Amino acid sequence: MACRGACCCSSAGRLNADNARFLLLAVLIVLYMLCGAAVFSAIELPTEREAKERWEERLENFTRRHNLSRADLQHFLREYEEASVAGIRVDDIRPRWDFTGAFYFVGTVVSTIGFGMTTPATIGGKIFLIFYGLIGCAGTILFFNLFLERLITVIAYIMKSCHERQLRRKGVLPHNGRRGSGSSEVDSLAGWKPSVYYVMLILCVASLIISCCASAMYTPIEGWSYFDSLYFCFVAFSTIGFGDLVSSQNVRYESQGLYRFGNFVFILMGVCCIYSLFNVISIVIKQSINWILKKLACKCCHRCQRRLFRSRRNVVMPGNVRSRRNISIETDGVNESDTDGRRLSGEMISMKDFLASNKVSLAIMQKQLSETANGYPRQMSSNSKQNGFSSGVGALAIMNNRLAETSVDR
Repeated sequence: MACRGACCCSSAGRLNADNARFLLLAVLIVLYMLCGAAVFSAIELPTEREAKERWEERLENFTRRHNLSRADLQHFLREYEEASVAGIRVDDIRPRWDFTGAFYFVGTVVSTIGFGMTTPATIGGKIFLIFYGLIGCAGTILFFNLFLERLITVIAYIMKSCHERQLRRKGVLPHNGRRGSGSSEVDSLAGWKPSVYYVMLILCVASLIISCCASAMYTPIEGWSYFDSLYFCFVAFSTIGFGDLVSSQNVRYESQGLYRFGNFVFILMGVCCIYSLFNVISIVIKQSINWILKKLACKCCHRCQRRLFRSRRNVVMPGNVRSRRNISIETDGVNESDTDGRRLSGEMISMKDFLASNKVSLAIMQKQLSETANGYPRQMSSNSKQNGFSSGVGALAIMNNRLAETSVDR
C-alpha cells in the first residue's frame, strides 16, 4: 500500500507538472500572437489603407475615362480573379499542370509549404489531394525527423571529437585511446552530450548560409531584390508559404534546367535545416518554461515542496538511482524530471537514449520501492518459484510475494 501510494503521488505530481507546462505554454503562445498582431497591424495597416485609396482613385478614373459602369467593371475584375485562381496571369508564365508544374505542386504539398499559386480546380483533383496529402505529409514529416536524428548525430560526433582533442591537449586524455585513465574527466567523457545551445548556433549558421547562397541565385534570375530573396527563403524554408513570391514560375530562364535543379536542392536543404532548428528551439523553449515553473513553485508553495521532497521511508531520491548505475555513452541517464535538475547546460539526449536509460533506472527504482515497502530485501524461496510466482520488482513484486506466502501456507 505504501509503495502504491508513493507511485500514485509521483504520477499525480508529474501529471500536474505536465498540465502546468501545457497551460503556461498555451498562455505564452496566445500572448505571443496578440503581440505579433499588434505589431503587424501597426506596421502594415497604413500601407493597406493607402493602397486601397489609390485603387479606388484609379478605378474611378478608369470608369470615367472609358465610360464604363462601376458594376460592369467590378464584374469583369471578379472574373479575372477566378481565372487567376486557375493559373491565368496577365504576363506569360509556365504551365501550371504540365508534368514539371505538377511535380512542383506536389513538392509544395508534401513539404507543407503550400504556396497557393497552384490549386486543384476540379472535384476529382480536390478529393485526390486530400488522400495524397494525408500520406505524403506524414511521410515527409517522418523524413524530416530521421534527417534531424542523423544531423544531431553528426553534430554530436564532431563536437565530441573537438572536446576529446581539447582534453588530449590538456593531458587529461591519453593520445592512444579514449579510455585507459581512471580520472573523473575520462569518466565524464563517456556520458558527454552536446549542449543544445551549441547545436542551435550551428543550425542557425547553416540555415543562414543556405539562405544567403539561395538569395544570391534568386536575385539575378528572378529579378527580386536581395532582401526579398531572403524573405522568400525564410517563408519557403519554414513551410509558411504565403505565395506572394514564388520561384521558378516564368516560362523561360537562362540555364533553365540548372536553375530548377538548384532551386530544388536549396529548398530541400533549407526546409530540413529550418525544421531541425525549430525542433532545437522548442527544446530551449521547454527549458525556459520549466525554469519559469520552478520559480513560480518556489515562490508560491515553498513549504509544500519541502514536505514533498523530504526524505521518507518509501521515497527513492533520484541521486540514489543515479549513483547505483554505470554511465555510458549509450545509456546516458539524463532524466527529464523537472525537479532533479540533472540536465546541465542544456544537454541534449535523443528519445532512444532516454528510453534505454530509463529501462535501467526504472528497474532499480522499483526494486528499491519493493524492498523499502517490505522493510528489507526479500529473498524468494524455491517454493514460491515452483508455485509460479516470480519475484519481480515494484508493486507487482509485493503482490506476488503475498500470493506466494498465501499459497505456501495453504
